[in-house]
Amino acid sequence: MGNMLVQRPDLFGAVVCAVPLLDMKRYSHLLIGASWMAEYGNSDTEDWQFLQQYSPYRNLDPNSSCPPFLMTASTKDDRVNPYHARCFVKRLQEMGKGENMFYFESIEGGHGGVADAKQSACVCVCV
Repeated sequence: MGNMLVQRPDLFGAVVCAVPLLDMKRYSHLLIGASWMAEYGNSDTEDWQFLQQYSPYRNLDPNSSCPPFLMTASTKDDRVNPYHARCFVKRLQEMGKGENMFYFESIEGGHGGVADAKQSACVCVCV
């Protein structure tokens, strides 16, 4: 969904991007990201030429539109570091695109983004 938000924001009225992998330059240096290099490639090699083409964080354009969106992350996610969501949202705020942006970070949940059904329902109701 991060790629859709960056590459084709015109197609969506709103986007929900949950526990995302957004920075393809740094993904392999965070948590278990190095174990995904066989699938995605190594951004510290010539693979970066390909990876940079679809890295949502690296392709944010200050001149493009941005539909309203909800970004979720989990502080205790042991797969996708919450850095991805945090930095993406921060960069959008710096670009002046924070007015229709909602961010939720669970401090209890794991990779699913929430700790339990009650927290999941709360996120859905808030949107």
